[in-house]
Amino acid sequence: MTDQESAGAGCAEMGALAEAHGRLKAFEGKFSAVCSLWMGPGDPMVTTGVMENTLALGGRFLRQDYTGDPSDGPFSNFEGRGYWGYNTVTKKYEGFWIDTASTSMQNETGDVDAAGKVWTMVGTMTDPQSGNPMTKRSVITLQDDDHHQIEMFFQGPDGNEFKAMEIKYTRKT
Repeated sequence: MTDQESAGAGCAEMGALAEAHGRLKAFEGKFSAVCSLWMGPGDPMVTTGVMENTLALGGRFLRQDYTGDPSDGPFSNFEGRGYWGYNTVTKKYEGFWIDTASTSMQNETGDVDAAGKVWTMVGTMTDPQSGNPMTKRSVITLQDDDHHQIEMFFQGPDGNEFKAMEIKYTRKT
């Protein structure tokens, strides 16, 4: 086999679907969302919205489209977009997210537990107060066919992790 043929075979393998891609199907559909956001000590700010997830590019990626319900406060008319998928080369789940609350792109990489129900994704993002990089950890839990949630934890200035957001999703019928 020539080098060119070998490289072509590697590219074909890289584009092939794996069993891990099938786990994304559980998140496909339209979900109502209740988002709790802690901007500091005390009770969270609570907003609602709709997340519509579709499988894209032959089932390789989950496309996420979020539209927040109109609300008062700092995140009125909130929208977000993301993609989540499985990289067959690194054997890791990868995702990125963009939204109207920021001009940055958030990237995460992680794994799913042996039961295929809990994903732990880790990435870095820019701390909006200091401008320095900070660690972000997301825990995505598939509870059943109609419910899942995401919890996001950020690294504070003291280096300790704190829960900053929780979104609970319920499938719309």
